[in-house]
Amino acid sequence: MSENTSGSRWGDKKKAKIDSLAKSTSKKDDEGVSLLQSAWRRLRTDVVFLIGATIIVLFILLAIFAPWIAPHDPSAQLLLDQVRPQTNPVPGPQEGFPLGADPAGRDLLSRLIVGSQQTLIVGVFATLGGLLGGLTLGTLAGGIGGWVDSAIMRVVDVMLSIPSLLMAFSIAAVFANPTQWTVILAIAIIQVPIFARLLRGSMLAQRHSDHVLAARSLGVKPAPIVFRHMLPNSLGPVIVQATLVLATSIIDAAALSFLGLGNPDDRQPEWGQMLGKAQDYFNTYPHLAFYPAICIIIVALGFTLMGESLREALDPKSRR
Repeated sequence: MSENTSGSRWGDKKKAKIDSLAKSTSKKDDEGVSLLQSAWRRLRTDVVFLIGATIIVLFILLAIFAPWIAPHDPSAQLLLDQVRPQTNPVPGPQEGFPLGADPAGRDLLSRLIVGSQQTLIVGVFATLGGLLGGLTLGTLAGGIGGWVDSAIMRVVDVMLSIPSLLMAFSIAAVFANPTQWTVILAIAIIQVPIFARLLRGSMLAQRHSDHVLAARSLGVKPAPIVFRHMLPNSLGPVIVQATLVLATSIIDAAALSFLGLGNPDDRQPEWGQMLGKAQDYFNTYPHLAFYPAICIIIVALGFTLMGESLREALDPKSRR
């Protein structure tokens, strides 16, 4: 009897524990959150994401308020009288000019601050251009399929087979008078196949999902299915990729400007352009190249950290 009684009590305790777990689980299910809310709960405690977001926010604020933050006019040759081509070609740090000046006597700190604005413009517009082009091709390929998909993907494969920087260099070199917008166009074109292939893959995965099959069974036309059901649910990975592409866009823009294919007017400073101008003085005055290079590295690192954190937070497979 005692054994039966103890066994019964143990079974009752086990059953009560299972019932309590079931109730708590159902309560949590009733308080379900969306994908974005779940991602934000993870991101706000992610140190890597917070570091990247802090870098990006500071960079954007610096670029927006650069004309008011810069202590001097970046094109004013305020220390030109101190430039001596033979003995002192680059004025060093002094009162009012904490980083010194460039070989033209212009304040280096002011040029770095204002240069952030041009760097942000190039990175954002190049990414937006590549994103729009990729969305167009990816939607056509993934939404229509058939010969349209095959034709677009063969063009994308050819573009991906060429090294991106070499293609950007070739596109920018076509223009007789290089400007900031030729750099933006060149970088945007090399980003198009990345977004197109990614969106096309996401849309193909959505094509056989339950909500798309239900819409087809109800007689919904193909166009609403593509734009109302497939495309919105395929944009998540593309948006995350855009944050990563911003980092590469800034680096590619700096590389083209370094090679002399950017804006030739150095009265509008840009970090890549400053890096290219500093190569003649690198052996004797390496700080002229160090400051714009470290700015490019830090900003690219910020976008990379944030993009990788977003990718992990929005990927259901990475959840624990």
